[in-house]
Amino acid sequence: MFRFILAASILVLSLPAVAQENLRAPVQEELESVQVKQITIRPSLLRAGLPGAASIRDVTRSRGGCPPVASTHTDSDWGPGEYILQAGFAQGESTAASYQMNADQFPLKLDSVEMMFATSNALVQTTTEWSVLIYSGTPSSGTLVAEWSSDDVLLPHLVMPPGSTGMILLFTVDPDDPDQIYIDDNGSHAYSVGFRVDAHNQPGTPCISAPNPSYNAFPCTDVSGLDSPSGNWINMVTGTFCVCGEGWSTFQSLPSICRPSGDWVLRSTATPQDCVPATGACCRSGGTCTDDMTEEDCTTVGGDYQGDDTTCDMSSCPQPVGACCIEATGECVDLEQDLCLIGGGVHHVDESCDSYICFPEGACCLADGNCVDGVTPEICSAGDGIFQGDGTTCGGTDCPQPMGACCLDNSNCIDVEESICQAFAGTWMGQGTSCVDPGACDGNPCPSDVNDDGTVDVNDLLSVIAGWGSSGSDGADINEDGVVDVNDLLLIISSWGECA
Repeated sequence: MFRFILAASILVLSLPAVAQENLRAPVQEELESVQVKQITIRPSLLRAGLPGAASIRDVTRSRGGCPPVASTHTDSDWGPGEYILQAGFAQGESTAASYQMNADQFPLKLDSVEMMFATSNALVQTTTEWSVLIYSGTPSSGTLVAEWSSDDVLLPHLVMPPGSTGMILLFTVDPDDPDQIYIDDNGSHAYSVGFRVDAHNQPGTPCISAPNPSYNAFPCTDVSGLDSPSGNWINMVTGTFCVCGEGWSTFQSLPSICRPSGDWVLRSTATPQDCVPATGACCRSGGTCTDDMTEEDCTTVGGDYQGDDTTCDMSSCPQPVGACCIEATGECVDLEQDLCLIGGGVHHVDESCDSYICFPEGACCLADGNCVDGVTPEICSAGDGIFQGDGTTCGGTDCPQPMGACCLDNSNCIDVEESICQAFAGTWMGQGTSCVDPGACDGNPCPSDVNDDGTVDVNDLLSVIAGWGSSGSDGADINEDGVVDVNDLLLIISSWGECA
């Protein structure tokens, strides 16, 4: 029985001699290894009593390993080390721990429950029959949501070898099973989990003789002190000499002589079903701020999350520092963006005045191959030119000359600069033309433009009238039939407007 820690002076007056001999105190044991017996249940098959309702996996944990937990009161690392075996824990008694949650996290989906059991110098292989218990609220006033018991058919008993060994009984729910264990909020915003010892090897007599530690396994508490007196529970059996109480009680409610010195090595994970991810302000690059972002989304965009429930109004996002170019004075100052803009400057993020030139001027190569000195990059770009860099001059710049189609006398065509075309005695068709253009060397593409000003208008009409009846050697014989006549006049009229 759990009330083994009564002072000897009290027990000697009330218990027979054999009871005094068999009563056992808590046992502190150094466990060199801890085995994990993971039992994954499938509730839909377990309720129907069908094969495959549970699968078992044994895992050995090395010293120092600590898996993540959702809710626990112990600070144990769940690996090898010192534990206190509650060797007076009687057959039929239950451990439990209750955990407070936020109201908006309910309902919960139970993922796992695990408890540390251990033996101390056991002389035989021990077998412990167990049950796992799930409550909405606390064990004493809440509602039992689920209870599963080992039967060694669908759920195995806890079997431990002789010696001093630790075993974590890890009870998990298959997340793919159509049936899950859900826990609603009963108003207390709490849920509880626990294990019951249904049968020991040698159970002893409650409150008279404790279960023999040489033949039994026991639930464990940690050795670091009792951190949650109100969160640890025990369901005590009754008996003639039981003076610590009966039924469910928190450690806090137990008499001091009956109270364990540590927390149950017990923990649980549960998944909230209706939780909305917390959001807050996110300081982003450029000094901007965005409200209502999750921490994950803020990190994804390279931002700095300001904390849950924060807003941009509450946050002071650092402004980016860069070169601030002040046109009125021609100066450059390294400054935050907002201050630069307030002062009428032009801000250049991630630039420094040590290396950035605020107001460059230099040579500009134009599209026609000419060069202009002393212009800014903006003016050069507006003229479709190419800025040659701050401090450059046309005297030291070789601007590329425009290319165009060059029609040679042998009916060939090459794309070259005008000067090269002239060297070949060819006809340069103009800047931007190309030999790949249809009819590049077919002659004047706009014969009605007699004066070659790019437009067929009244001036061309007057040229035809002035050359009426002549051979039109000055271009007025548009159709080149040897005479300027009405046919040339009609071509003027039909081609009226800009040359295409």
